[in-house]
Amino acid sequence: KDADSSEQVLTTMRWGLIPSWFKKDNPSKMPFNTSNCRSDTMLTKSSYKGPLLQGKRCVVLADGFYEWQQQDGGKQPYFIYFPQTTNETADETEEEDEWKGWRPLTMAGIFDCWEPPGGGDALYTYTIITVDASKDVSFIHHRQAGVMPAILDGEEAVRKWLDFAEVPTQEAVKLIQPTENVVFHPVSTIVNSVRNDSPECLAPIELGVRKQVKATASSKAMANWLKSSQEASPKKQENEAPRWTSQFIPKPSPKKTSAGVLQQWLGRTGEPASKRPKV
Repeated sequence: KDADSSEQVLTTMRWGLIPSWFKKDNPSKMPFNTSNCRSDTMLTKSSYKGPLLQGKRCVVLADGFYEWQQQDGGKQPYFIYFPQTTNETADETEEEDEWKGWRPLTMAGIFDCWEPPGGGDALYTYTIITVDASKDVSFIHHRQAGVMPAILDGEEAVRKWLDFAEVPTQEAVKLIQPTENVVFHPVSTIVNSVRNDSPECLAPIELGVRKQVKATASSKAMANWLKSSQEASPKKQENEAPRWTSQFIPKPSPKKTSAGVLQQWLGRTGEPASKRPKV
């Protein structure tokens, strides 16, 4: 209330818009998903129309977002983000606090402020506006229309979207359209689990190349030990007797085969009947 429309505030909000008119005592009881808001319904659905007409517009920052392409045997994830530029020859007159790192993706959103009916701290929540996938990104969706976040490309677009007083709603919504100024690359399927959060989630991979399992330090040590022990011990000749003997180790008996047993029995046929083996 009474905020300067030109002032930009960086703050945290909960993803999934909870309308101010929601009367339940727990925001988790919201009966439908409000994480994303389609651009063609944001001025018709009450959850989004009210906050939008009140100028509750926000910009959601992220490194990028993921999309999955349906393939034989599963889905291949892609990481989509702004093209990155390196500014190694920055002008010395630039302000020292100017950001020169990764250019974050700036996505258009709508927010609202919900207050518990029984009293308590206000909760700020937001939704990300989505549009039809751009021509390049639609390649990932594989014959499906697909959607992508509404990306505000450039500082001027961000300023207009946030300036709720100088830029009315009908003018601001013209900024909501697909952008071609994004790049993407395939990433590992470890992103399929939300538990994984590491630089490997963003690292590009080469499709069609089977990932080799890297040997650990312990497995390398074991392999070296086995190799050295084999080289140190002399190779035994076939049927070679051990170099040490013991009276407790019986001498190996000749191996009997079925043919040998039969020949032995046939050789006894000339013996007296009392000595013949019974059949």
